[in-house]
Amino acid sequence: MRVLVACEESQRVCIEFRKRGHEAYSCDILPCSGGHPEWHIQGDVLKEIHNGWDLMIAFPPCTHLAISGARWFKDKKKEQAEALDFVYELLHAPIRKIALENPIGVISTQIRKPDQIIQPWQFGHGETKATCLWVKNLPLLKPTNIVSGREHRIHRMAPGPDRAKLRSITYQGIADAMAKQWG
Repeated sequence: MRVLVACEESQRVCIEFRKRGHEAYSCDILPCSGGHPEWHIQGDVLKEIHNGWDLMIAFPPCTHLAISGARWFKDKKKEQAEALDFVYELLHAPIRKIALENPIGVISTQIRKPDQIIQPWQFGHGETKATCLWVKNLPLLKPTNIVSGREHRIHRMAPGPDRAKLRSITYQGIADAMAKQWG
């Protein structure tokens, strides 16, 4: 299966699909940090969505969409509108199977409610981070390893130059579940 993992510089999901024999590529405007530049398309994902993909899993930036930034929404209406347009384009890409991931935020009220909300603790990580999934022609993800702990590590991450990048990396257990259940 040809898999496009949109807005993923870490390659965590891409690598899991590759391990299972799929022709998977990450695509991001940033260079990849996952160690496999040969599996990375550096550029605008909207220029790639028409290239015959069977599945796209998209992780659009949440900077202007997540409810955690609601106090700044009034000051960034243009940026939020552009981010919502980008999400809309991804959700309506000419690809048969699509999953889009983002935290709880304005996609739910401006485009549509998510099909599922998952937590890292359902996939082997003792942490909380409510994550919405919008899916097309895919089953909902089934929890694979429910654990205790329920720590708010991501929310409490210290400020720093890499904070946004570190907060956005997909948990390994969720990447495994996506590749196993959707691949």
